[in-house]
Amino acid sequence: MSNIKKSKPLQNQASLLQSYIDSSEKQRQLYKRTLMIVVISQIFGGAGLAAGITVGALLVHDMLGTDSLAGLPVALFTLGSAGAALLIGRFSQRFGRRYGLASGFIVGGIGAIGVVISALLSNVFLLFASLLIYGSGTATNLQARYAGTDLANSKQRATAVSMALVATTFGAVAGPNLVQVMGQFATSIGVPALAGPFILAATAYILAGLVILVLLRPDPLLVAQAISNNTKVKDDNSSSENESKLNNRGVVVGAMIMVLTQIVMVAIMTMTPVHMGHHGHGLSEIGLVIGIHIGAMYLPSLVTGILVDKYGRITMAIASGATLLVAGIVGAFAPGESLVMLIIALALLGLGWNFGLISGTALIVDSTTPSNRAKTQGSVDVLIALSGASGGALSGMVVAHSSFTFLSLSGGILALILIPVVVWSRTNQKRTS
Repeated sequence: MSNIKKSKPLQNQASLLQSYIDSSEKQRQLYKRTLMIVVISQIFGGAGLAAGITVGALLVHDMLGTDSLAGLPVALFTLGSAGAALLIGRFSQRFGRRYGLASGFIVGGIGAIGVVISALLSNVFLLFASLLIYGSGTATNLQARYAGTDLANSKQRATAVSMALVATTFGAVAGPNLVQVMGQFATSIGVPALAGPFILAATAYILAGLVILVLLRPDPLLVAQAISNNTKVKDDNSSSENESKLNNRGVVVGAMIMVLTQIVMVAIMTMTPVHMGHHGHGLSEIGLVIGIHIGAMYLPSLVTGILVDKYGRITMAIASGATLLVAGIVGAFAPGESLVMLIIALALLGLGWNFGLISGTALIVDSTTPSNRAKTQGSVDVLIALSGASGGALSGMVVAHSSFTFLSLSGGILALILIPVVVWSRTNQKRTS
């Protein structure tokens, strides 16, 4: 009797998957439904993401009283996101996007609660541990962009990624602009003002996880795997080896694009609030600049996705490098007192990152199959997270021993490495053809 009870859910799942294998119309409906659910979860996830970016450096500066470690919060929650990205990718590959993304968001919410408690107790060690756990939400927020691509065709992938990122904008822009409000709320309940945004982050991440857990059924990755297994055709060995090499090259290039853009963006973004504080800007002005920056990271995504699908991944990767260079130059030479120039610099920084993320993500999806996609995506996101952690950690040290001008200019120049990378990729692709 127990064996029959255990096998029934498996039979039901197999029957459900077969119904999607047999119906292209049901596949299209699930693709659209998945995008809608991802959009809803990303609105909450964006609000959770914004807290650490906006006040993390200020919170550590307030607790430790030094600028040299101001980049540590971003480094810690980015480092935490690296480990989480690997686990979420492997977990999703085995059990589906639903369980992988839901668990990641909820763990991130628990980390945000820990940050609030550490601020209340003035416990630096608890703060650092909590920031690591909070990084799980950051990793999940990024990996959620892949969920919409599982059932997308090659002409829809960048657009699907872009829809998830656009949705993130609503929460991500609102988050920094609620810094003052959440600070006042935190003070009213006896919590330090700078911990207020993390109260918002905890609520937002947990809600995002519940949306995924409850609504993302059937799981798009499991359906995509079933469809792929059903239509798999065995090629001869030489053809398979050549395809493997092409896929490996695409993964390497896509990863390098996203890693370089992440280093540059995180390094400059991390020290901007501290730089503004030194020039007399208040929390509301810092929140405005970071809010516009995050808006530029996500809001142009729908247009970017269309451009990537229409003009190609490589073209938009080159545009990313050029935009980040301009952002670095503007940030380096903008007067610290000029709010307008800082807004322009950070908006360009976000836009360049957006171009790089969507073109790089599309390359990764193009170069994988449902049988290895989530695992590969998780591994690539580990590299992105580690690069962000490095950028965040080094940014404070660079500014402490030189200047914000040097940091911005160096970041812009570093972004130019994107151009030879993608030119190398295009040259090799032509030779292979």
